Amino acid sequence: MLQGGLLLVPAAPALKDLQTQPAYREALLSADVIIPDSAYMVLLWRLLQRHGIRRVSGLEYMRELLQRPTVRESGSTLWVMAGKRSAELNLTYLAAGGVEVPESHAYMAPMYGRVDGSELSDPDLLTLIERLRPAHVVITVGGGTQERLGLYLQRALSYRPGIHCIGAAIAFLSGDQVHIPVWADHLYLGWLFRVLHEPKRYGPRYWAAKDLAQLMWKYRERLPPVRVT
Repeated sequence: MLQGGLLLVPAAPALKDLQTQPAYREALLSADVIIPDSAYMVLLWRLLQRHGIRRVSGLEYMRELLQRPTVRESGSTLWVMAGKRSAELNLTYLAAGGVEVPESHAYMAPMYGRVDGSELSDPDLLTLIERLRPAHVVITVGGGTQERLGLYLQRALSYRPGIHCIGAAIAFLSGDQVHIPVWADHLYLGWLFRVLHEPKRYGPRYWAAKDLAQLMWKYRERLPPVRVT
């Protein structure tokens, strides 16, 4: 990813819609790297398949990414923030860790609309990236949206930066969302911390992810066909 490309960190609540959201599906199929961050998906895979896969935590990836000199250098990375409050907390955290982000390299994402199967575009962001030409673009907006935004940038940009769609990973470090200890992340308990912290927001979301089990049981390692709804 330090040489460029599109990296996605899909979560189970979005993966369950792989058949019904074509733009999201296309983003997954077009990515250069996909991190198996979803503990639920990894555990299901181990139960259903003879060979297991190792979970790679998006939070762990975020910590590692922030250690790279090409990401830490001022002006080398453009950060797409989910909102003003998120930006303030994230930028404060980055500055405390020695990562200086110029004002020009912090982009406030607009409301991209509901998460569905439609394609997504952001001409203002595209113009900004083309003008600044950062080596990396880190997208911190929600799952189901960030993948489509990453795909749009991958296809529309005239050069190939590293596009890291890491969602809430930095929010767990900056205090924008509940803090998840390293031990809890290693034990696949990050989802539980989020639910306990904001049950009304995350309880229904993770409950809906149960549908992924049926999808994986039916298709195993095969790509599910597109289903018209």
